[in-house]
Amino acid sequence: MIKKRFEGIRDIFKDDAMKFIILMGVVSLLADMTYEGSRSITGPYLAILGASAVTVGFVAGFGELAGYVLRFFSGHLTDRTRSYWTITISGYLINLIAVPLLALAGSWEVAAALIIIERVGKGIRVPSRDVMLSHACSQVGQGWGFGLHEALDQIGAILGPLIVAAVLFFHGSYQIGFAFLLLPAILAITVLVISRFLYPYPHDLEVAAPPLDTKGFRRVYWLYVIAAALIAAGFADFALIAYHFQKTALVSPGFIPIFYAVAMGVDGIAALIFGRLFDKVGLSIMIIVALLSSLFAPMVFLGGIYIAFFGMIIWGVSMGAQESIMRSSIAIMSTVKRRGSAYGIFNTIFGISWFAGSLLMGILYSFSIIDLVVFSVLIQLISIPIFIRILKIRKRAMQSP
Repeated sequence: MIKKRFEGIRDIFKDDAMKFIILMGVVSLLADMTYEGSRSITGPYLAILGASAVTVGFVAGFGELAGYVLRFFSGHLTDRTRSYWTITISGYLINLIAVPLLALAGSWEVAAALIIIERVGKGIRVPSRDVMLSHACSQVGQGWGFGLHEALDQIGAILGPLIVAAVLFFHGSYQIGFAFLLLPAILAITVLVISRFLYPYPHDLEVAAPPLDTKGFRRVYWLYVIAAALIAAGFADFALIAYHFQKTALVSPGFIPIFYAVAMGVDGIAALIFGRLFDKVGLSIMIIVALLSSLFAPMVFLGGIYIAFFGMIIWGVSMGAQESIMRSSIAIMSTVKRRGSAYGIFNTIFGISWFAGSLLMGILYSFSIIDLVVFSVLIQLISIPIFIRILKIRKRAMQSP
């Protein structure tokens, strides 16, 4: 009788956990509609306002870098204050309000500032949001929970650019496109506030802190950060891929967004599949992810149109697997008290590595596409021995009394 009551209580918690994950997934869906819709036109918008190509590249790169670096401090603040909701809501407000304000930008300087502010807002909110999600995901499986969240996120990443494309198709201006994105921004904030009142203490959804030895945990965590950073450094940004498609005339301009949309759709599906696999087989799935991720560069940069299309599918699979598994892995490698810092440090190093790798690959592209491909493949494959080492350390830690 007692056992049945306990199971009933546990099922209720599971329902609450899944509801919380879905709510935060809907927030991410609406938020992605807003800022991914914006990112699909910020380049040409800056150009129309008088910005040079160098300025456009700098604004995009610096915004991403600032957002990732800020996650280090935001994660630390999350652990110190435990103000998960305050930090998350503040970040979302900055992140989302900056987008429709772009409609009012009268100069490229103002627009550039708003674009960077939008990335800063995302940097503020990500660690605290992921900590809250990790608490709920402990009920349903870290991989499955984060995978579901990423799948919902990617739906927004597809819908946002389509909304903007529809506005432009019907002869609307870029300003009208930004103004239309005010609606999903308001809806995202509304759902976020509702979630705050429904689940004021998301840490109550945590099953238990991971039973890891502190000394072993620190070593495994840093090895994992290094391995993930290597994958990030070799993972070409879509901007460079799109540049290659256009420069070589491999893909017509009208089909480049379609290639991206297909990759984003595959991303969402892959997040669910690999998230579930992570819950079943653990960190060893990262070896498969590293192998897959190393394959896209030869296909995209050296293949014909059909091989390049298949390469974009692999690119999307790798992206989805990374988004679901990497966040899940940090949750099981960190204690509850320091999880915000764990996410913040990981995201900062991952983002800096991605930025540095993208910059280097952009330079290599100017000299030799073959060198770019070799760099991308090799640096990602180097992560595999590190993942194997991590698995051995964790296995010994579990076997020791």
